[in-house]
Amino acid sequence: MSVSGIVNVTPTSEARAELSRTLDRFRRQGLEAEPLVFGGHRRAEAVVLPFEMYERLIPAIEDIFLAESIRARLATSGPNELRRVRHEGARHDAAETDQQ
Repeated sequence: MSVSGIVNVTPTSEARAELSRTLDRFRRQGLEAEPLVFGGHRRAEAVVLPFEMYERLIPAIEDIFLAESIRARLATSGPNELRRVRHEGARHDAAETDQQ
């Protein structure tokens, strides 16, 4: 599978009609299969991709949500919160080292 800035957007009605063929292509090509990008008025609105690729993307998706949560928390509490978390983390690491 290649990743490029050019995306071929399939109209929704065509994507619906192609779904069975797309699934067959995913079965044959696995991770190498190009995702099906579809939407209305040539605007990408959704993607269908092989499940194996989705499974590989889950950790990255979780990281994105975690980063957004951290940014939101920092925005409401400021940089002192980051210093406090770092300090607490360092104390926790030191305590674990002492116990070993």
